[in-house]
Amino acid sequence: MSSFNKITIVGYLGRDPELRYTPQGTAVCNISVATTERRKNAEGESEDRTTWFRVTVWGRQAELAHEYLSKGRQVYIEGRLRQEEYIDREGNPRTSLEVNATDVQFLGRREDSPQPASADAGRSQVEEEEEVAAPAPDKSGKLGKSGKKESKRTAKETVALEDDDMPF
Repeated sequence: MSSFNKITIVGYLGRDPELRYTPQGTAVCNISVATTERRKNAEGESEDRTTWFRVTVWGRQAELAHEYLSKGRQVYIEGRLRQEEYIDREGNPRTSLEVNATDVQFLGRREDSPQPASADAGRSQVEEEEEVAAPAPDKSGKLGKSGKKESKRTAKETVALEDDDMPF
């Protein structure tokens, strides 16, 4: 029987993403993500417990993460978890939770963090086109088959025309 290692994290970036490239030209982006849970301690008082994850993102997702994410931005990450052990500068043994990301999704509103103007323009244009491409109901109030086909065709045409402006 095989084994399985998958983690899902929804947290906030603790610092701005760091982008670099391998000698082969593959993009690698390192981000630090914090998750916080509220628990009651032995005295009955609420306390926050924060867990930090070091996340590595590869390829095109790495470039997008570097371009659109920033410190404090909320993010959804799926990947494989690994625990690394190391010795810190003072000689103390430490452990670090590291995630090799397979999927990264940007959460929260766009106003939550500063983004390049091109990102806002591209996303708002896509949102407007999605509204226009929505199928119209027929006389019974249900969506007709022709409305669905038109919606799909319009969406494909839109992607083909605006492919260079899309952040994903």
